[in-house]
Amino acid sequence: PILGLDVLTGLKYVGNNNFSNGKILDPLSGNIYSTKAKLSTNGKRLTLRGYVGVSALGRSQTWIKQD
Repeated sequence: PILGLDVLTGLKYVGNNNFSNGKILDPLSGNIYSTKAKLSTNGKRLTLRGYVGVSALGRSQTWIKQD
């Protein structure tokens, strides 16, 4: 069951709307990746980068807040 599953944990605020040192779960595969994030200035877009080892070996995704 995916409903209610914690997919994003441990992010720490590092300043300037940036977060790091988090973990993200891929609910389809069950894999856990390191993650960092950046929140837009208006607070409506969260860009996440999940990676293994170094950030260059990863994938980004943008989550958009619904009103």
